[in-house]
Amino acid sequence: MTSSSLQPFAAALFSSALALAVVLRKRQTVASGCFFAGMGIMAVESALGGMSLEASQPVKVALWQTFALMAKSFLPGVWLCFSLTYSRGNFAEFLTKWRYALLAATFLPIGLAVGFRTDLVQVLPLTEPSEGWWVSFGRAARALNVLLLIANVLILMNLEQTFRSAVGTMRWRIKFAVVGLAVVFGARIYTQSQGLLFSGYNLALTSLETGALLIGCTLIVIAYLRNGFSEIDVYPSQAVLQNSLTVLLAGGYLLVVGVLAQFVALFGGVGDFQTQAFLVLVGIAALAVLLLSERLRHRIGSFVSHHFQRPQHDFRKVWTQLTQQTSSVREPGGLGIAAARLISDTFRVLSVTIWLVDEQKERLVFAASTFQQRETAEQNAEGVAPSTFRAGLGRQTGPFDLEAVREDWAEALRRMSSTQFLAGGNRVCLPLFAGDRWLGVAILADRVEGVRYTVEELDLLKCIGDQIAAGLLNLRLTEELMLAKELEAFQTMSTFFVHDLKNAASSLNLMLQNLPVHFDDPAFREDALRGIAATVNRINDLIARLSILRNKLQLSLAECDFNQLVIESLQCLQGAEQLELVRELPPLPRMVADREQLQNVVTNLLFNARDAVGRGGRIRVETSKQEGSVVLLVSDDGCGMSPAFLRDSLFRPFHTTKKKGIGIGMFQSKLIVAAHHGSIRAESEPGKGTTFRVSLPLRPPAS
Repeated sequence: MTSSSLQPFAAALFSSALALAVVLRKRQTVASGCFFAGMGIMAVESALGGMSLEASQPVKVALWQTFALMAKSFLPGVWLCFSLTYSRGNFAEFLTKWRYALLAATFLPIGLAVGFRTDLVQVLPLTEPSEGWWVSFGRAARALNVLLLIANVLILMNLEQTFRSAVGTMRWRIKFAVVGLAVVFGARIYTQSQGLLFSGYNLALTSLETGALLIGCTLIVIAYLRNGFSEIDVYPSQAVLQNSLTVLLAGGYLLVVGVLAQFVALFGGVGDFQTQAFLVLVGIAALAVLLLSERLRHRIGSFVSHHFQRPQHDFRKVWTQLTQQTSSVREPGGLGIAAARLISDTFRVLSVTIWLVDEQKERLVFAASTFQQRETAEQNAEGVAPSTFRAGLGRQTGPFDLEAVREDWAEALRRMSSTQFLAGGNRVCLPLFAGDRWLGVAILADRVEGVRYTVEELDLLKCIGDQIAAGLLNLRLTEELMLAKELEAFQTMSTFFVHDLKNAASSLNLMLQNLPVHFDDPAFREDALRGIAATVNRINDLIARLSILRNKLQLSLAECDFNQLVIESLQCLQGAEQLELVRELPPLPRMVADREQLQNVVTNLLFNARDAVGRGGRIRVETSKQEGSVVLLVSDDGCGMSPAFLRDSLFRPFHTTKKKGIGIGMFQSKLIVAAHHGSIRAESEPGKGTTFRVSLPLRPPAS
């Protein structure tokens, strides 16, 4: 084994050990399985690269490089799946959305590498002053390189999105693992771009990938020692491509990489560049870890605030962020997540947990946390009733030191919000009250450097808590209002249904009253059977149309004879005692309408007229054609209606002059007529009667 091949074999051993360490964990996930497969493939690829460096003949170098490319073709699908599932509570959504990209990343590279394995690479010796081998790519290898480059950018993009979605302790847990993988795939983006620019690469350049693998594995080991490589549950947005820094950096890099490659070649050639690139990778990884350190960011902020007399927080900026992040939230859980993120970022608090009060079930509901997963948090809060805290929290006027309170309710809150760091300072509790209504509680723990909260910070925290409580109250009131509207809609729908059933029952009742008197009349029996069948069909139609009443009224338009429709509706008055019925139904052209709905309107008008006149009354039904419309007049000489009722209440639901009425018939009739683009008007005078005028177009305009 030569010194040049020592690094690839070390990287292969290191990545193999990491793969085994992860797969031997008790709790296996999709992400851990992908990590095991991905690190194992990288170990094989690195070992094959080491064999290439050991080889002394072009044929053997080409053979090992072909095998290495074939191994590399298995990486995109595995690592893309890992990037979509690692620490994502909603990874199933992403797997569904990215299913075609996953299939392409899995099978296209493998198909190219395996299908064209004999023409992937050609190895040539390098001329002086450099020594070594030049690996030249065939067409299939160049296409494979393009796929690998795109896949690596997508992998980094998804890892970035996961990291940006995590806050506080959750970000601290996954920081080193994400940075380590970023180093690994960042180096691969560089080597693959070189291969695309020059249709090949110096075999010595493979040491850059193995060096990056060593650095990345080292950082992942740190993450493993920190947290046992446990995952967290974050819920990144589906809009990954819209604001990804990875895409921006990768695009800019690919534009200038050719110039940079030539520039580096002026300073020592390829041999020196290996060492330089490795040192640059170490420096970039160290810089990334420092920049992502919450402790360093806090110290920089404290230094600026102390020496330049700057306020600790920009209140306007914080308030703008709070408004922007909560303005589009439509449910309490989403508001809790936005609030936890804002509090964590604003006060440099790694562990923020928010609980909401479920007033109906009398329990605390987990809303969001930058530290705990839902299952763990709910186990800690199991059996704890909100009444345990209500009185104690009500005595607090703002955020307070939870460690300083020695009552039972404070001890229960401490059990629900364990800490991660011993030096994280005292926990602070923020009650969420809107007036006298308690809506929840936020608990802040693990502050960077364990710094105590200043009076200014506590005031700002109280303002944020008041705004969050107001938002929660608005959401709950909105939810209660929506439930009330749904109940009102249900009542309206059922009232429609009951009203039409009442009309149908009234027809049957009238028929039953006359049945003993006219039973021996064959014509009456025939009419009675016909009427019963029509009423049953009408009830069935009402049941079929019940679902329509829940939504916007929809019409089933077809040609119909309006006079025939009126004649059938008049059957509902058959058998009415001492009732004079006058009909004037001249021939009318056929019209386009919903026949069943219009029959409801006519039946409503006839029943109203019958109820208004009583015994011995007179009802007049008249149809006519006027300027492209059909006009129906239904007049009676009954009790009439007052001008006030006619003006304010006639067509409003649940307003009626009948003792046993429910006030829905005219409201329903007006809706149906309006849906046909018609009009309905009434003229009435108390003691003299009422006339309804319905005008309907022969051909309703297209919707």
